[in-house]
Amino acid sequence: MWRGIVLAAMMAGGAAAQGLDDRHLDIVPRTGDEAARIARVLHPTTDFSKPEGFEARPAGAATVRASATADAFSRPSGNMSFEDEMTFKLGNALFRKTWVAAPSSTLASDGLGPLYNARACQDCHLKDGRGHAPGGAGDNAVSMLMRLSVPGGGPDPVYGGQLQDFATPGQVAEGRIGIAWAEIPVTLADGTTISLRQPSYVLDRPAYGTPSDGLMLSPRVAPQMIGLGLIEAIPAADILAREDPDDSDGDGISGRAQVVISAEYGVPMLGRFGLKAGVPTIREQVAGAFSGDMGLSTTLHPAPSGDCTAAQAACMAAPNGAQAIHDGQEVSDEALDLVTFYSRNLGVPERRNPDDPQVLRGKAVFHDLNCTGCHTPKHVTNRLKDQPEQSFQLIWPFTDLLLHDLGEGLADGRPEGRADGREWRTAPLWGIGLTAQVSGHTQFLHDGRARSLLEAILWHGGEAQAARDGVVALPKPDRDALIAWLESL
Repeated sequence: MWRGIVLAAMMAGGAAAQGLDDRHLDIVPRTGDEAARIARVLHPTTDFSKPEGFEARPAGAATVRASATADAFSRPSGNMSFEDEMTFKLGNALFRKTWVAAPSSTLASDGLGPLYNARACQDCHLKDGRGHAPGGAGDNAVSMLMRLSVPGGGPDPVYGGQLQDFATPGQVAEGRIGIAWAEIPVTLADGTTISLRQPSYVLDRPAYGTPSDGLMLSPRVAPQMIGLGLIEAIPAADILAREDPDDSDGDGISGRAQVVISAEYGVPMLGRFGLKAGVPTIREQVAGAFSGDMGLSTTLHPAPSGDCTAAQAACMAAPNGAQAIHDGQEVSDEALDLVTFYSRNLGVPERRNPDDPQVLRGKAVFHDLNCTGCHTPKHVTNRLKDQPEQSFQLIWPFTDLLLHDLGEGLADGRPEGRADGREWRTAPLWGIGLTAQVSGHTQFLHDGRARSLLEAILWHGGEAQAARDGVVALPKPDRDALIAWLESL
């Protein structure tokens, strides 16, 4: 696989040769000298006696200072100009804005719903951090969504593609997420017992009749928001070069790229965002959230009724907030671009204690177990003409952005694009050690079932089974070191 990565760097951004390109970016092609230098920088380390060069700054020049407050994920890219900080703040204001139902005297803020999950972006991404699972029966955390599909793919003909658990006045919410927990004990090699909580989900109190037979439910906890622009700027060629669908190198890992049709460009593009990489760009991710989560139309998703279906007549007939001054939509292109800019430029905090001996030992364990087979440590972004914050940065997100089979334990059974019911995009790890500080909890994985980093590891299966079993077999000092390293990210 490493040979493929080197070749990708030498291609100088030539992902188009593989059928995909970076048309969302204004790229300056890499020179031959740059490509060779990048290949040397990205070569895996074998020295764990000290941090690697620039490792303490995971977002390159865009890295921000570590903070001891809950606002650690809410600062702009460290290399942002003073002038662009105003654009960032305007985007933040729109990200935090509470929308209301139409018609309203506040024409700049109406159009919510009629069915929705949240009234503001920050309701799901509080402090730009990670959401959490519902606490139990009857508790419906706004930071968890429930995606819906029918067998064979496609949304439910009545309930659509996402369960809407709130409604504007005069409308009826679709239902609630019903969840039950079961505890599963796992005994580690040293005799330590860890209890994993296994969720089961149902559509509780459906308001529009019985759902389709075989309705597939896929819970999604809101992910943290940091570093999105840098992930968007990784060359598609570099990501594609890591594909190994037939496991040709025999390491048990066979990641493959997600490919989706772009809502903006109308062509196949590399999926990067979402838990199954179902969206290619930040702008499309933002527009999709406006539509699916809040029922707000944009030029990319112009339906003013959001995820309402033809079977929900009252919802389809409800007033909407589309205005000529908003490009005929409820959210104008200008507002969409401001929220996109904000989302693109949330800074990644610097590492804590990367030179601590226990942290360095944990890093060695992470590499020895081949966790890096999916959680690729570092990338170099494209050189960009109009995005100086993301241009040509050495970054450390610890993800290959590919789809991997994580086993039956984490399977949601719901396909999305090329991803099947057992596949998930490798989650970036940067900032994961600040989850408790920013979000007030330590819940991980796509549905927040894991209550600690160790529980999250123990849920891994499929292509990650060998690494998971390796963690089970670790002596406690090495296991503690691994967790210390993760908490330093």
